[in-house]
Amino acid sequence: PVLLGCVSAQPGGCPALCECSEPAKTVKCVNRNLTAVPRDLPPYVRSLFITGNPLSDLPAGAFPAQRLPDLASLNLSGNHLRTVEAGSLALPALRQLDLSGNALVSFSPQAFGEGSSPLEELALRGTLRDHGVLLSLAALLQSGALRNLSRLELADNGLLLLPAGMFTALPALRQLDLSNNSLVGLRNVSFQGLGQLQSLNLSNNSLGVLWNSTLAQFRSLPALRHIVLGHNTWVCDCAIEDLVAWLKESDQVEGKEALTCASPEKMLGKALLKINGSDLNCSVPTDLPSQLQTSYVFLGIVLALIGAIFLLVLYLNRKGIKKWMHNIRDACRDHMEGYHYRYEINADPRLTNLSSNSDV
Repeated sequence: PVLLGCVSAQPGGCPALCECSEPAKTVKCVNRNLTAVPRDLPPYVRSLFITGNPLSDLPAGAFPAQRLPDLASLNLSGNHLRTVEAGSLALPALRQLDLSGNALVSFSPQAFGEGSSPLEELALRGTLRDHGVLLSLAALLQSGALRNLSRLELADNGLLLLPAGMFTALPALRQLDLSNNSLVGLRNVSFQGLGQLQSLNLSNNSLGVLWNSTLAQFRSLPALRHIVLGHNTWVCDCAIEDLVAWLKESDQVEGKEALTCASPEKMLGKALLKINGSDLNCSVPTDLPSQLQTSYVFLGIVLALIGAIFLLVLYLNRKGIKKWMHNIRDACRDHMEGYHYRYEINADPRLTNLSSNSDV
């Protein structure tokens, strides 16, 4: 017989390709080559594992809320999901969701329905490679539909930058994992409103510096006691002074003694906590990028004014300039005619003798 993911044994029983435990309220459909979510999942299920299957789409109503009123933990990791449609995860008791290891290309901001979701833990490890999916997730988080979220895992997604204001509507968030990405900065990231945040993992990224504006946000979060910054590419120039000062005074950073410089070469491997002013030899303000940007704009305006004045002067003196050019042309022409005359004399021996023996 052909094995299909939608086949079930008996109504209210266990699907043919799954393993069920009614005492444990658990159903496991692991590596069963399912192409769709089983339709007749037992209503008693609280923990559901559908992993390692070639699922491609999660349509609306994939998990009927009426039939699965107690489903609290849903693991859909390691499948081949590409789309998560609106209403596909609208479950009244859902507290934990794992979508890790799926190469999503479409994620509806209404995936959890129109209202607020009770979801508390969301794992999206290696799921946000598509930039459009990241923007959809940001829209979902900003909508307030996941206000109950306490744990958010966004590791292993190759993220360079995060959308501005992505976490502002998550007042219950306690754990945020951004490790193993390619983050180069946090200047556009706001942590304001995350009064419950306790743990922030920023390890294994490409951070070169944390600016004072970001450090001030860390200081303002009363519950934040665990920040992981290991394995980043810290650039130990004048811009890192604020970060070094914060590290020396803060007790929020785990393993800060192991943080070392990645560049420049003369500072390679030096511990950030051992850096002092003489090592950096700073004679200019540390927050240079904004100042340089302002200087470049000012310089451009000045050059534009000088160019405009120059063109205006040329326009007002166009007649004089034209006469001056004509005089130069006539002088050059007379001079060239003199050279031409001398050349003709020197080229003809008779004229040469004549000019040397004659008084005229």
